Amino acid sequence: MELKINQQIKQFNAESLSVQSLLDLEIPHKQNGIAVAINNTVVPKTNWNQHLVRETDEILIISATQGG
Repeated sequence: MELKINQQIKQFNAESLSVQSLLDLEIPHKQNGIAVAINNTVVPKTNWNQHLVRETDEILIISATQGG
């Protein structure tokens, strides 16, 4: 499966992935303070396990930072 994540094309050896599975592969140690948008729509954290990503999806993973 080929996915576009944060404007980069990445390959995964899976036919289907949930948002949570994708995050476990991409950022296994830093999942607090992040938001995920798929096709410009935020996916609530409560839906990460159920929401499946597709090859045509554009995925944006945003990490909160401190400072101002």
